[in-house]
Amino acid sequence: MSSPSSLRDLYSPPPSSWSFIPPPSPASNSTPSVSDPASLQSSYQWSSRPSPNSIFELSPALNDPTGLDVTLLLKALVASAFLEYASFAIAMPWDVGKMLLQVQWVPRDAGEVEPRTEIVEDVEEEEEELSNSSDEHETYFADPSSSSPARYPKPRLSGSHGYVVRRSVLEESTRPEYIIPVGSADGVWGMMQRIARFNGEGWLSLWKGTLTSCVMDVLSTSVQPIMLSVLQAIFAPTLSPFQHPPLFLPVASHVLTGLLLSPLDLIRTRLIIQSAIPRYQTYSGPYDALSQILRYEGGLKGIYLHPHLLIPTLIDNTLRPLISLALPGIVASYMTPNITEETHPIAWSFAELVGSCAGLVITLPFETIRRRLQAQVRGSAKPVKACVEIRPQPYNGVVDALWHILTEERSDLPLKRRRRRERRGSKSGKDKEKEAGAESDEDSGDEGGSWLKNTGLGQLYRGFGMRLGASAIIFLLGVVSGGEEKDAGWAEL
Repeated sequence: MSSPSSLRDLYSPPPSSWSFIPPPSPASNSTPSVSDPASLQSSYQWSSRPSPNSIFELSPALNDPTGLDVTLLLKALVASAFLEYASFAIAMPWDVGKMLLQVQWVPRDAGEVEPRTEIVEDVEEEEEELSNSSDEHETYFADPSSSSPARYPKPRLSGSHGYVVRRSVLEESTRPEYIIPVGSADGVWGMMQRIARFNGEGWLSLWKGTLTSCVMDVLSTSVQPIMLSVLQAIFAPTLSPFQHPPLFLPVASHVLTGLLLSPLDLIRTRLIIQSAIPRYQTYSGPYDALSQILRYEGGLKGIYLHPHLLIPTLIDNTLRPLISLALPGIVASYMTPNITEETHPIAWSFAELVGSCAGLVITLPFETIRRRLQAQVRGSAKPVKACVEIRPQPYNGVVDALWHILTEERSDLPLKRRRRRERRGSKSGKDKEKEAGAESDEDSGDEGGSWLKNTGLGQLYRGFGMRLGASAIIFLLGVVSGGEEKDAGWAEL
């Protein structure tokens, strides 16, 4: 037996892919060879398992290298939009209650309305009056002008067109049917309950402006990183991705984003404050509100560059990112040196909580002033029939609004109307003087006990407690989760 001349003649290349030969059929007696091309065509090969077609299976199916599946992409967009809208629908009632408290006008003389009078019948005095016929004749022939003003009230003042002049915002007879009574709620939760129970609003009014709010937030979170990248490419092109940009770059990106989306914020405010009664509604939806504002309030120039809209927008969108980015580092430097988000996540979260609470003291008054200026119309537009009391005279700017809120409004909410009990029957002059003196003493004591009725400082901080609660909840969630998922910023209602 001769040996081969070379080992190269015995080498055969391995197959390109794994293959499995099916078992031989019982009817066949011959076993196919591996080198047979016909048998290779009928072999089983490994194939990838198809991914499940679910609406919430967003990322794995979209990363298919063979091509983009349009159907899965549309489902992913629909699922993302649904989740975003659902998250806004959960927090929207608190936002509506807070905004209505911010724009509500509570004048200082709101508590000076005449108190309600409860008449208590006295059976003994009525029997004495019936037995005394002479007193009845004297009462019958008495001069009405000499009677007490409580029995014959003075005629109401009327304007040039014959309508009754409204003397106070607490008068129920002259209050329009679409306005929620002033002083009925002192907090966001109280305003939410008042909206739900009011005949002109109802539970559905707690979700006014949800679509506009959702669209505005989605655009803001998408446009702001683009603005930051453009500004960084212009002013800091040599900055590496691992370095933090200068403070003015993210602040400027937030300012530009807020200025670009300011019309949506204006539309959102108008939709929330307007009455839910159809015959008193000014706008039927976001598109109708945008078209009316552009038509009657100066077009694009008026909606962007009017001083009553431009200046509050610049102040609000500058203070928010500046405080949220600068205050945590300042607070952390006073707590313990060398505190960073990576080395001390819990301490840094606490510094963010303290910075957020301190920032509310500065930002909330300007946010309230911005809502007040957004609520009043300009140009030839008709005033919005709001579901809460709004100042009849418009403000002339940020400083004017701040001054009038502090000097002409009161903060002791909710206002409680005093009730005076009177007995029906004849009383002597001395008894009436004593009761009147006692009532005046009680009224003066009630009015002098609350210093908040002489200042509108509390009107600038409507919703402050709710915002503190939201910041505390976010801090606790961050501590419980262990800091694994970092949020881009503090969520504010």
